[in-house]
Amino acid sequence: MGATKKIILFDGVCNVCNGFVQFVIKRDRKNIFQFASLQSDIGKKLLQERNIDFKSIDSVILIDLGVAYYIKSDAALEIGQQLKGYRTLSKFLQLIPSKLRNIVYDFIARNRYAWFGKRKDCMIPTPEIKSKFL
Repeated sequence: MGATKKIILFDGVCNVCNGFVQFVIKRDRKNIFQFASLQSDIGKKLLQERNIDFKSIDSVILIDLGVAYYIKSDAALEIGQQLKGYRTLSKFLQLIPSKLRNIVYDFIARNRYAWFGKRKDCMIPTPEIKSKFL
């Protein structure tokens, strides 16, 4: 695990989450992010080290090693700030109070399986992107 990397923990069986991971990978030109599914051993370890109960959060989680972790819309916007073409949008959306942003985030999170489906298994990275996964 690179000390300068930021780790995105995601629901490995969620189609929306997997689509988000693919979106970030394509735009992560500075190779800032690494990924782990919440269901993986490393994902569970990272959650446990930070006393995060994923079942009560139901969120993508961004871990900035040695600094902090972010959940829900805060995580998505922190990620967006690192992606070319999305910095301005992320900064603009951060002007909206997180309580309001998270109402929308939570609504989508609650309905994501019904709207977009669910995988039986976590995604398996291709050889080209395998190094980005923990």
